[in-house]
Parts: sequence; structure tokens; C-alpha cells
Amino acid sequence: MKANPTPTVFLQLRSRIRLPRDQTVKLGDVAFIICDPEWEEKLRSLPLVHPMKQDGNRLLMDLILIIPKIRQLIPEAHIEQIGNHYTLIELIGPTMKSSRFWFPVIWLLLFFGSALTIMNFHADVNMQEVHIRIVEMVTGKRDEHPYLFQIAYSLGIGFGMTVFFNHLFKKKWNEEPTPLEVEMYLYQENLDQFVVAEEYKKIRTMEKDKEHQRGSVWK
Repeated sequence: MKANPTPTVFLQLRSRIRLPRDQTVKLGDVAFIICDPEWEEKLRSLPLVHPMKQDGNRLLMDLILIIPKIRQLIPEAHIEQIGNHYTLIELIGPTMKSSRFWFPVIWLLLFFGSALTIMNFHADVNMQEVHIRIVEMVTGKRDEHPYLFQIAYSLGIGFGMTVFFNHLFKKKWNEEPTPLEVEMYLYQENLDQFVVAEEYKKIRTMEKDKEHQRGSVWK
């Protein structure tokens, strides 16, 4: 059987990945690859770029930069792109050990900050008088300090927040994403789009500088 003279390479770039800073970025890291078996391993191990110090902690790998690398390995390849045309690479350094000092400090800060927020809200809407009126409507007697009702109300707030966020420590009640997870996902998506726009702006600036340097040389 005769080999295909023009092998087809299907590429689907990942939207976002994390790699060690000192690791060379390979095609298999940034893309899903479908091709002839004889080329698959070579394409997966094809080096694309080695991160430099000036790249910061994020690197943009565009399809325009990937195609010439593949052409060098397989000059006659027919490349079919699927999905994204870029991958955002987050460069991570050595992992830092978690501090036993900062964890309780941050926990206490969040705890008292949340408590003060709830207390200030209750003070704004005069929740104390609301509780007194509710107890009076139910029992027929006015109690200036309805502690039993307030304790039940406080426990209800905690239970309601647990149900709303669908999370208790590491346990989730079901597989649905929590509101906090959804907000974090949307925040990450917006952040990635901003970083990608900034990286493209840097690339265009570098290309203009190179063209300006070429023009100066010819002059």
C-alpha cells in the first residue's frame, strides 16, 4: 500500500495550560493531535519555544507560530485547525510551602469581616425590631430580647448559606457547580481574554519595531 504523500494533521489547541517555567513548550503540551501514526510521536515531542525571563508568567502560543514549526518537520503536511487558534500558557515556578502563620490570620480576617458585614446589614434594616415584632405576632407578648428566635435565625443563616453554596468544607451535596465556582470561572475567562489581547498587542508592537529597524537599516 502506498503511503499518503500529503499527510493531514488535525490540531485542536487547548485554551489554557500550566507548565513549569524552565520546561520547553512542546506541541503535545498545547494541542490535541490526530495524524498518521508514523508522525504522531514526532509531532507531540516537537519543541515550540523555551520560555524566557522577559516572557513574565504568561505566554501566548498562536497557531501562526505553530504552523511554521510543523512545516519544518513535515514540509508537505496539510494542517487542519479545529476550535481555538491560540493557547494561553501559565508559567509556574517552584511551589511555595503553605505558611502555618498566614492561614489562621486570613481565616480570622475573613470570619470577622463576614460577621461585621452581616451585623451592619442587620443594623441598617433594624433587624432587632423585626425580630421583636415577629415574636410578638406569634406569641402575643412583646419580648425586647427574643434570644431563642435570634439563635434559630442565626443557625438558619448558616444552614441557608451552606445550601446556597452547595458546599461544606470539601463535601458537595450534588454535582452542580456552586455560585462561587461559576463566578470564578467567569472571572478567569475574562482575565484570559484580557491577557490574550495584551499579548497580541505586544506581538504587534514587536513586529512594528522590527519593521522600523529594517527600514532604518535600508535607509
